Amino acid sequence: MGTAPLATGFEGVTLYPGYLDGAAQADLLAELAQAGVFAQAYRPTMPRTGKPWSITQFNLGPLGWVSDISGYRYEAQNPHSGTPWPAMPDMMRRLWDELSDFPAPAECCLVNLYTDPKARMGLHQDRDEAALEAPVLSLSLGDTCVFRVGGFARGDKSSSFRLASGDVLLLGGASRLRFHGVDRVIAGSSQLIRGGGRLNLTLRRVTKPDATP
Repeated sequence: MGTAPLATGFEGVTLYPGYLDGAAQADLLAELAQAGVFAQAYRPTMPRTGKPWSITQFNLGPLGWVSDISGYRYEAQNPHSGTPWPAMPDMMRRLWDELSDFPAPAECCLVNLYTDPKARMGLHQDRDEAALEAPVLSLSLGDTCVFRVGGFARGDKSSSFRLASGDVLLLGGASRLRFHGVDRVIAGSSQLIRGGGRLNLTLRRVTKPDATP
């Protein structure tokens, strides 16, 4: 694992292209399948309206990010099954240790599954965490996507670049709260996932690190 970072034009937004090689990607995909990510993925809904998203989701680790009619929040249990989320893969923990430069471990690995050809993610901020000083680390698996980064208001000027399978992206520092999203997924651009599609694994530190020595 490991490649040199590329500048993206945004301070605090760092791209590591091909950080996971093909063998590591395949190993991680198998581990995700064994954890039930594909079998148990569910379709989140928007707060208040209950409108379903175009993607499906699942979580790994001590905490999971949830969106439903009640709002956005982190939960220690899967609200659809009432059971704790499966453990976070060791490979994802190592990615966090290698690249986050944060003194506490990630607590949530949110998995977004773009299996519908029309699946996308509108511009949004990741701001439901208490530890906003920690970066958000994102790993792409499968088909390439067109990723968009904007400013600190939804209507600010934005630009896009592509994220391919094995790429790692960090949003931190001055760019931690930039709006970002996925315009589209380029079908057939990867053979990693049988039947096509894209997975995005996002690592977040949710709670403030314990300040007690």
